[in-house]
Amino acid sequence: MNLIQMKQELEATGYTLPMLSELSGIPADTIEQLFSGEIAEPSYDLLSAIEKVLKSAKCKDYIKEPSVEYASEKAGYTIKDYYALPDDQRAELIDGAFYVMEAPTLPHQDVTLEIGMSIRNFVKKKKGHCKAFVAPVDVQLDCDDKTMVQPDILTVCDPDKLIKQCVFGAPDFVAEVLSKSTKNKDMNLKLMKYKRAGVREYWLIDTENGKVITYFFETDEMPRIYGMQDVVPVLIFGGELEIDFGEVSRSLGDVPGWR
Repeated sequence: MNLIQMKQELEATGYTLPMLSELSGIPADTIEQLFSGEIAEPSYDLLSAIEKVLKSAKCKDYIKEPSVEYASEKAGYTIKDYYALPDDQRAELIDGAFYVMEAPTLPHQDVTLEIGMSIRNFVKKKKGHCKAFVAPVDVQLDCDDKTMVQPDILTVCDPDKLIKQCVFGAPDFVAEVLSKSTKNKDMNLKLMKYKRAGVREYWLIDTENGKVITYFFETDEMPRIYGMQDVVPVLIFGGELEIDFGEVSRSLGDVPGWR
């Protein structure tokens, strides 16, 4: 199916780009770039993921996932309000609006720790100066008082960004493990926030659909799409570090709710 046929099929289904994004697991911004012709040579995996949805899905069968809830409709909150939240209330502050965060599931935690430890062990072995962290770690992404996020996995290579209270500025590497309550935010809003803030590499780990979508913003390449059995290179380290998602998946065999 070529791009013109895809556009025709999309119109026939009645899907919007956000609908197609949720069903395919591809960020809406990337789909928009594909259909606008901005992606000169789209990858086979990218085209296949979208084609699969367009061939099989019917608009009447579409069930929208619940969107992440706002802590408030107001979009004028600051870092001061963020630090005033109750200790048992997890939330992210993005452009002055609060987004509630649910406690992660066991599989979510296991994936996060496996990847975080792989990065940390690699840096230690190489005697590098980067630091790897897993959530919850506050990241004052834009160095202003309107945004504070908590990526699942992050790596910071500039020691000046590490202050006692938080990471002040954009990490070099960020990975988010998708869940139903955060999927739309991670694939769309945070994708653009991370890119604009200067994050070099961003991964979206979609365990439900068996995908790992990686962006390397330094070269402005389109995302690469991997399966949950693939070996995925970490490009901020020149690909010298590789995460074996087959091994990650096998380590989760006894975790309730993984399958």
